[in-house]
Amino acid sequence: MNKDERTMPVVALRGMLVLPGMLMHFDVNRKITVEAVEQAMLTDQMLFLVTQKNEEKEIPSEEDLYETGTIAIIKQMVRMPGNAIRVMVLGVDRAHLMELTKQKPYLQGTVLAQEDEGLEAFSDRQKKAMIQNLLELTQEYAKESNHIGDKALKRLKETTYIPKVVDEIAALLPLDLHSKQNILSEFNCLKRYDMLAEFLAEEIDIARYRKELQAKIKGKVDKNQREYLLREQMKVIREELGEGDTLSEVEEFKEKFKNLEASKEIKNKIWTEIERYRMNSGNNAESTVARGYIETLLSLPWEKCSKDSRDLVAARQLLEEEHYGLEKVKERVVEALAVRMLTSNGNSPILCLVGPPGTGKTSIARSIADALHKKYIRVCLGGVRDEAEIRGHRRTYVGSMPGRIVTALKNAGVKNPLMLLDEIDKVGNDQRGDTASALLEVLDAEQNNRFVDHYVELPVDLSKVLFIATANSLQTIPKPLLDRMEIIEVSSYTENEKYQIAKKYLMKKQLWKNGLESKQVTIDKKAMELLIHGYTREAGVRHLERTIGKICRKVATEALEAAIKEGNATEENPIKDTKVRITTKNIEHYLGKVKYHTNEANRKPAVGIVRGLAWTSVGGDTLEIEVNVMPGKGKLSLTGKLGDVMKESAQIALTYVRSLSDQYKIESEYFEKHDIHIHVPEGATPKDGPSAGITMATAIFSAVTKKKVRADIAMTGEITLRGRVLPIGGLKEKILAGKQAKLKTILVPKENQKDIDELDAEITEGLEILFVEDMKEVLSYSIKAK
Repeated sequence: MNKDERTMPVVALRGMLVLPGMLMHFDVNRKITVEAVEQAMLTDQMLFLVTQKNEEKEIPSEEDLYETGTIAIIKQMVRMPGNAIRVMVLGVDRAHLMELTKQKPYLQGTVLAQEDEGLEAFSDRQKKAMIQNLLELTQEYAKESNHIGDKALKRLKETTYIPKVVDEIAALLPLDLHSKQNILSEFNCLKRYDMLAEFLAEEIDIARYRKELQAKIKGKVDKNQREYLLREQMKVIREELGEGDTLSEVEEFKEKFKNLEASKEIKNKIWTEIERYRMNSGNNAESTVARGYIETLLSLPWEKCSKDSRDLVAARQLLEEEHYGLEKVKERVVEALAVRMLTSNGNSPILCLVGPPGTGKTSIARSIADALHKKYIRVCLGGVRDEAEIRGHRRTYVGSMPGRIVTALKNAGVKNPLMLLDEIDKVGNDQRGDTASALLEVLDAEQNNRFVDHYVELPVDLSKVLFIATANSLQTIPKPLLDRMEIIEVSSYTENEKYQIAKKYLMKKQLWKNGLESKQVTIDKKAMELLIHGYTREAGVRHLERTIGKICRKVATEALEAAIKEGNATEENPIKDTKVRITTKNIEHYLGKVKYHTNEANRKPAVGIVRGLAWTSVGGDTLEIEVNVMPGKGKLSLTGKLGDVMKESAQIALTYVRSLSDQYKIESEYFEKHDIHIHVPEGATPKDGPSAGITMATAIFSAVTKKKVRADIAMTGEITLRGRVLPIGGLKEKILAGKQAKLKTILVPKENQKDIDELDAEITEGLEILFVEDMKEVLSYSIKAK
């Protein structure tokens, strides 16, 4: 039912709202508001309070005000300093603002109050039940949130009119302005009831959840505080016992553990060790061992890998740039890399580079690592005799540590580095175990994915490691270990290759090392050739590099001394004008007299003197075997520091020559009445091997028959009792030695023809190489016809 329309002063409230039945006081200081209040006091003390939509507007228009407000009566008015007024009002009724009839000097409007709707169909009992339900919700809300006091609840219980109960509860709740305005704007009491009940139920759930969260947080805080106090107490106790650093170490271990990339099995083991260390830190001796063990486990790259390069063209180019010659070696290395890139599991043959010292085996391995963008780590096995060096020491021993393989992996920082096993042919064995046997598991692709080091005691995956081994000889490598590796021979350099290497690489390197520039020191071609064969004797170029370095140091020293004498030593580069050219004429000034002289071919054929070819650790060499026959009792004398195999070859050669007595009309008692002396010059140098067999047989035959042997011929090959010639090794080095000695003809076993075919034309150029199958052919080629 509509009530009468009324015209009354209007007060625009900012940021607040008054509900019917709500007693409230507020301050007003806007001129239009103060005028409205004063006008109300002059009449019936009634005001229409309506909330302003835009709080910043000083003089609001009708559009700036909500349509619904509250008719209120002024209960008290107090004037404040500064023309402000404090007003206490009581909300009487909700009403519509029909229109603003005046805006100056105060707001005045026509309002229409309406009775509450929506409860006409409810009985008194139903209304009572509705009130009880709303009161129970309010009490529950008050219990959970503590926002409503006991006096307010008691006053609510005394109220029996539903609209009044709803408005009073709404006034007590912490509703936002928009929600309160919605309740004020709703004239249907049932809808207001539902809105309020829904809000109370939601707020009760929120309050309960907030309490649960607070309880959990409080529990955690209490637990953290308790743990903190206990830790502080433990810290004080440990400091008193001298163990103050243990907790910080444990925290450091745990921090590293969080960032560790490892399998669950590994992580569980490490965590167990960390906790054990934390608990047993009182035992200093044991804690020291445990700390070292944990540090090792945390520093191993269990699952950490580096990304390999898959650019095969770049790999080949890098090998070409950094290594001159060695074409077959580089080709085989590139093939191995190609296979490794194509296989998904990353396994590839384990390469073993075999060759004399200084031929670039180690540098090739480093170049492979650079080409693949792999971490490079070197493990030197030379002289290693203890199996524990490979498998590690058990932790029960004082000073125990991981083996060299696991240590190298730890230093690399990734599980897929290139690991160079240097000098693998020089590992030994004794009562402490067989080192070579320990390497079998490391180099077996089928087993090394779970390699167990005695110290680590956990399976370490070595299957992603690219192993490359180096050796000077295969003779001392056990067969089972040799079977696990693919052999790549890195043979001696030719003189031309040494010249190119010195010119392109060694000169630049030594000039840089000695602070010189390329224009300051030059070595002409003939001087370099003399330096190569007159001052060095090696298969590789290591000594050659040191000799070039010696020249550079000498030049630098003399130039600096000259600059000091001239008073130019204070300049930034006092030897910048130095220019030295090394020739065959002045090379002795820098290096001294020529150290090595080539045993060139004899000028004339001779009896009992035959030139043989030998392989040494520093390359090939020629040996002039001499035989003398003298009256005696059939004694065979051997001199020249010969090994057992070479002595046996001499016996076989003598036996074979004796078998030719009838064919060459040698007296039957000749060998019983004559002593034979075989000597191999350079007596201080040990010599061994079967390859001088045909050489000694030819020399004995020449000495016995007095037939001369060609001076321009050399030979190599093993001999049997029946005169067959067997194949030998080290052929490239031997052919190079023969060529350097200016020999014209070289006799080689027929079965070595395939090895000769593989040699570069540069090596065989200018030589007549004859292939022989038995001693008859050897004698026919070597004995000079009368």
